[in-house]
Amino acid sequence: MSIVLHPDIKLGEVKLKVSDLPRSIRFYEDIVGLTLLAREEKTASLGVDGSAPLLVLEEVRDAVILPRRSASGLYHFAILVPTRKALGLALRNLIASGIHIGQADHLVSEALYIEDPDHNGIEIYRDRPRNEWPREANGQVKMASDPIDWDGLLKEAEGSDWEGLPAGTVIGHVHFHVGDLAAAKAYYCDTVGFEIATDGWRQMGALFIAAGGYHHHIGLNLWSGQGAPAAPANAAGLAYFTLVLTGAEELERVTAALREAGVPVEARDGACFATDSSGITMRLVTA
Repeated sequence: MSIVLHPDIKLGEVKLKVSDLPRSIRFYEDIVGLTLLAREEKTASLGVDGSAPLLVLEEVRDAVILPRRSASGLYHFAILVPTRKALGLALRNLIASGIHIGQADHLVSEALYIEDPDHNGIEIYRDRPRNEWPREANGQVKMASDPIDWDGLLKEAEGSDWEGLPAGTVIGHVHFHVGDLAAAKAYYCDTVGFEIATDGWRQMGALFIAAGGYHHHIGLNLWSGQGAPAAPANAAGLAYFTLVLTGAEELERVTAALREAGVPVEARDGACFATDSSGITMRLVTA
């Protein structure tokens, strides 16, 4: 690995292409609990409590809604809430909405899974304290997909009203379908500078990578199939995810490494953009 990312990197806004902007705004406000921050004719930004945007939506004309697991691209983006009570309140609201809810206890976290009207996957989760995260014998983070404590989460929410996602909510991680796991590892680890958080799921076609010892900032999987094609430009789905670097020096190091690896880097709108071999675009900014 030529570089290692600073441990204090974060993820920023995720931008999605959607087929019906008003419908998506309603969904992300009423079901997910985000707040509309700004809206134009074909775009909208949402966040929490006056924060910077966590989610940007762009309506695409004649957008194609792809069948699940038919292309590389977004598997889900993950909204990290600050407390277990916040997750319990979110669960209660999801139940009341009637939406289908997936769930898993990952040992390091408790997670709820839904999807928006365009089949964009969404995880809403809370982390356990780092000192409670189990480790494999090699020191890597140990994760599982055990049943969640549904009743315990709902008990956390008792006596409190749902008021949307609270202050302190952030984008915790992103998870992608890719066409080639080795190529994705070379791109995100060997070039960008993420480290392997756990490769214990490789036999299931998945790899989890992170900076600063986190359980994962990015998940990568082959669950759309080896060689899965990139999504077409007019498909609903991911437009980009954002990696927030610690300063201009780190941004220069990462962009230089990408260019040296033959990856085009485009500078526009105060950010740098690079796209991997699976068609997934990363937006690079500084804190």
